[in-house]
Amino acid sequence: MKPLVIVTRKLPEAIENQMKQLFRVELNPDDHLFSQEELISAVRRADILVPTVTDKIDAEVISEAGNNFRMFANFGVGVDHIDLKAAQEKRITVTNTPGVLTEDTADIAITLMLSIMRRTNEGERVLRAGNWEKWSPTGMLGTRLRGKKLGIIGMGRIGQAVAERAKSFGLEIHYHNRSQLDTRTEKTYKATYWQSLDQMIIQMDVISLNCPSTPDTYKIMSRRRIGLMQKHAYLINTARGDVVDENALIEVLEEGVIAGAGLDVYENEPNVDERLTSLENVVVIPHMGSATEEARHAMGEKVVVNIKTLVDGHSPRDRVLYGF
Repeated sequence: MKPLVIVTRKLPEAIENQMKQLFRVELNPDDHLFSQEELISAVRRADILVPTVTDKIDAEVISEAGNNFRMFANFGVGVDHIDLKAAQEKRITVTNTPGVLTEDTADIAITLMLSIMRRTNEGERVLRAGNWEKWSPTGMLGTRLRGKKLGIIGMGRIGQAVAERAKSFGLEIHYHNRSQLDTRTEKTYKATYWQSLDQMIIQMDVISLNCPSTPDTYKIMSRRRIGLMQKHAYLINTARGDVVDENALIEVLEEGVIAGAGLDVYENEPNVDERLTSLENVVVIPHMGSATEEARHAMGEKVVVNIKTLVDGHSPRDRVLYGF
């Protein structure tokens, strides 16, 4: 009998059709957020669950997994919403979809830099509200990107893609990473490695967060580190909301301690602090890093391949945790 695959969110139609052909599938046609009760019901009945970042797969949910449950085939790269320790104890395989959203997330990081530094979102709001009276030599003055120092926190696939784009805009590339890149890669991006994150932050005009969400990166931009930023500096976050102390960030933005921020992710998604949405020196967008047709289809293809590989008795290529 084909395995029962339960999908927690609505996926691209072509991906759902592939799943229907290959597996027994329960889809989510109205795209509602699964409650904890629905997640528990799903892992009790299914062989495989396809969750997304919106699903909290904690130890309680995993403890309810039925005897036939084999796999969390995550639709996305980050797996911080899945309790990996609990999954390992139950010998449940966890996969993700790396590599296919790198370019799109890097595009969004640069979009946020341009938007906040050149005040384009603010200008659009003025124009749409009918408040633009005339061009002025001193009106809507932003900040030039060329010549500025960009500090990238997390120089993996996405961090390097951001560096590649930023170099084209004439930014100076600096980075902090778990380990230093090889000399050839550093030369490619003309990138300077900083072992001390604090010392890098002090010197930068822009900080871009491109690291995964892990215990080590939890609030890596703490209140203290945000306080190290220069008054004219900007913070860009396309990683995860919990890598920033959001309350501290809001306070420094309100007080003008730093120039501004561009945010795609938040601590309590989909709930965004109203103080953020009311500030002019912040560009806020709703977790759009991988929101292209190309990326979402490629993510779905990886999910299908990961499931099919496991069902066929092999170890999936994109395994985060292999339970068998």
